[in-house]
Amino acid sequence: MTVYLDFEKPIAALEARIIELQEAADESEVDVDAEIGKLRDKADKQLKDTYSKLTAWQKTQVARHPERPHFKHFIASMFDDFLPLAGDRAFADDQAILGGLARLNDRKVMVIGHEKGDDTQSRLRHNFGMGKPEGYRKAIRLMELADRFSIPVVSLVDTSGAFPGIQAEERGQAEAIARSTEKCLQLGVPMIACIVGEGGSGGAVALAAADRVLMFEHAVYSVISPEGCASILWRTGDNAADAAQAMKMTAEDLKSLGVIDRIVKEPMGGAHRDHGMAAASLGKAIGEELDALSAFSSKELLQQRRAKFLSMGA
Repeated sequence: MTVYLDFEKPIAALEARIIELQEAADESEVDVDAEIGKLRDKADKQLKDTYSKLTAWQKTQVARHPERPHFKHFIASMFDDFLPLAGDRAFADDQAILGGLARLNDRKVMVIGHEKGDDTQSRLRHNFGMGKPEGYRKAIRLMELADRFSIPVVSLVDTSGAFPGIQAEERGQAEAIARSTEKCLQLGVPMIACIVGEGGSGGAVALAAADRVLMFEHAVYSVISPEGCASILWRTGDNAADAAQAMKMTAEDLKSLGVIDRIVKEPMGGAHRDHGMAAASLGKAIGEELDALSAFSSKELLQQRRAKFLSMGA
């Protein structure tokens, strides 16, 4: 069953009417194809108009859509021969951050990313995509392995932030995030980071300090959630929409600020409406960026990466 967001109610009504007519046509001999066609055209136009002028808060809702594709969907659609690699070799295997070796368009890559889960059981198992210290230490281990064997790194970022629990703090959450960010910056191989849903706080940056940062057009990327920002500034989460607008967290805003390098188009109505098309679009963009970066030596990659991040905010 399709999940509709609050601002999609007019679209939901039209699509519900289409389903009703289709069911009625199946039960009788009445020809309603013309009426269905008109309603479908109207629904498509409504969808296009709605998604062409989304606010920052509406984009946040789309980025969090429960049916949006996650790490496992991209692995299944974009990559071949995925070989998962588990554990940080120190404490445990965090299920919020997954990774392993794979092939993208016949190119060997190390792919690392957040997995949120798509039902109650899997969301609990993956801790809603909120990585713990052992998850970031696993990411460091995989990046070191990729660097050793000259394999490009691709990260798929989709998290509201790193896990804020006491146990994570006891095991050195801040240190693990800092070292993961440092490792991204130290890599002698190309790294492509993709913000595919939410890019929240240091939990996202730890896997996104890359040569090229790509971002889906309806994804969001910020230092704090709109609700968290609103609770600090206004002492209430009711102003989340105002906070989202002020934080400049959309792909268009971040591209203009130089925080990301490329916006990847989504299927009309968001990536959750067509996982296959979204994965194909992202895979093509990643392949193009890796082709461009393959011309540079390790020393040149390090120099360019350093210059890229030091120039932000200048």
